Amino acid sequence: MILKWYKPDYIFEKTINITPQFLAQRNIKCIFLDADGTLRRHKKLEAADGIMEWIDLMHKNGIKLFITSNNFKSKVMPFAQIVNLPAVTFSAKPTPWGFIRARFKTKVPLKNTLVVGDQIFTDVLGAHVAGMQAAMVLPLFHEEGRGFDVKRNFEQKYIDLYIAEHGEFL
Repeated sequence: MILKWYKPDYIFEKTINITPQFLAQRNIKCIFLDADGTLRRHKKLEAADGIMEWIDLMHKNGIKLFITSNNFKSKVMPFAQIVNLPAVTFSAKPTPWGFIRARFKTKVPLKNTLVVGDQIFTDVLGAHVAGMQAAMVLPLFHEEGRGFDVKRNFEQKYIDLYIAEHGEFL
């Protein structure tokens, strides 16, 4: 069934709502994170509120964090340096290639890795194609433009399915 490829395994209101306890219960040792809309606003260099503290909490609990972004190196690496996280750029999500490159660097099995991002058609689909669990976070803000509006309308159907099944976001 095609639906399973697009349906997030988990939906969080914010990235900072992902806790070490949640990850431990699922034997998650590593998170592949999208940057734009997940850790920061698009076209902004600074991390969203609470992200730096959340990164510190994850590290203190032994969780490896790795940015996997479809964006170009020139857009991602300055941010990756600010948050002090390794990154794979031009990941080509939803193909698994960026995730595979990141996996070789983290040495954590994909079954113990969670993908976290704000887009179903790149982050969630890519995670499932690569054999990983996927957590969607609600975007940090509403992007402008027709392409974003169309994409978000399609994504809303999958968000509604998740809510119908689980009752609420995590």
